[in-house]
Amino acid sequence: MASQESFPVNSERYVPYKNFKFRVRWDDEYVAGVNKVSALERKTEPATWREGGDPSAYYSSPTVWEYEPITLERGVTHDKDFERWANLIYSIEGDAEVSLKNFRKTIFIELLNGQGSVVKSYEIRRAWVSEYHALPELDATGDEYAIETLVLEHEGWKRDTDLELEDEY
Repeated sequence: MASQESFPVNSERYVPYKNFKFRVRWDDEYVAGVNKVSALERKTEPATWREGGDPSAYYSSPTVWEYEPITLERGVTHDKDFERWANLIYSIEGDAEVSLKNFRKTIFIELLNGQGSVVKSYEIRRAWVSEYHALPELDATGDEYAIETLVLEHEGWKRDTDLELEDEY
């Protein structure tokens, strides 16, 4: 376990940050109403082998990284950001209407502290929409909100390690 002295900022903080204060940004604009972001996950499958003279032991090494898709959710509103991005690779008019010029985006997911300052920021590289859910199943007997969903494929993510933390709790 790390000692208090190993954290130059917020050394008295013992609790993790809350997961409900965050923002999503692409095209240098914050996206309105995003209320859920799936986990950022990466994994690698091991390559295994055996030596011919040692049949009882396997050895392993990592192979290429695989990044899990990211899902963004928000309540259905009149904001068209989700739909605009999804429509860059789809058109009811056919392929002639599709533009692949800007279908990939760099997006940023920022975790905020209690005061609203960014404490962690992740850059998602070359993301593109693989699924778009404009409306959920509608149910007149239910009491749920209508949710719009984007599923994003991407080529990896990295944390902004140069982010300056403020001295707060």
